[in-house]
Amino acid sequence: MTDTLQKFMFEGTPVRGELVEISETWRQVQARRDYPKAVRTLLGEMLSAAALLSANLKFNGSIVMQIHGDGPINLLVVECDSELRLRATAKLAADAVIEEDATLPQLVNVHGHGRFAITLDPKDKLPGQQAYQGIVPLDGDSIATVIEHYMLRSEQLDTKLWLAADDNVSRGLLLQKLPGEGGINIPVNDALETWNRTVMLASTVRNEELLGTDIDTLMRRLFWEETIRVFDPKHPSFHCSCNREKVGNMLKMLGRQEVESALVELGQLAIDCDFCGQHYEFDKVDCAQLFATEIAAEILLPPSDSRH
Repeated sequence: MTDTLQKFMFEGTPVRGELVEISETWRQVQARRDYPKAVRTLLGEMLSAAALLSANLKFNGSIVMQIHGDGPINLLVVECDSELRLRATAKLAADAVIEEDATLPQLVNVHGHGRFAITLDPKDKLPGQQAYQGIVPLDGDSIATVIEHYMLRSEQLDTKLWLAADDNVSRGLLLQKLPGEGGINIPVNDALETWNRTVMLASTVRNEELLGTDIDTLMRRLFWEETIRVFDPKHPSFHCSCNREKVGNMLKMLGRQEVESALVELGQLAIDCDFCGQHYEFDKVDCAQLFATEIAAEILLPPSDSRH
């Protein structure tokens, strides 16, 4: 089955929608780590959410969605670029005990310190340009409600999400109300009525229906009375952007002293990518090359004059 994202508009209204179904990419994410069932559900839902939000990126780059937890789950991360290439990972606390029916607050917001962050990272940055990151407290009892609150608070966009994931597939539905975008100008009351109607129709979808129904059938079933304009589908895929150079840069950020200290203890450094499992090794020679410029500068520095 080809992973598919379908964008559509409700004709003559400022309301747009997207449906996504992700199976092969989700299978590849799960093949790299064995997560408990409740963790798989949350990560799968975030996978669809990231694809849905990335489909409307206005730049060549990526969106990184993170939940920083203070419970059994320390971190959930999903990254999706403007070509809908996805990767995802989760980090659990060392002593994590996770029940199958554990809720989002129980897993990541036990003490109320959980945080949700979205980073927009352009690939070709202008001089001085930095990635944009918005961070908010975890406000909601599901991935969908957390993102809805974030979009309304940070982007001032009315957004509704329906997300579901099991071992085989991750699926999602997004509706978004655009304020007069695309040359569509209709009275405020009419726009609000259209928005409320489409949300009501979408809200009839059940979790099992979302998981078990293909995109075309689900769209017809939910919005059969609406006039919908459908766009060419897009196809999400798995992709990890890790490479040896990026791992080397990470080691350089740790600093020469810390890296050399680790080498004394371990002999060589072994790093596995959390997203794809790719294995990287750096021995003493490799690490010396990372800090070659710094070492050369120390050698070339003139000796200090003991008389001063």
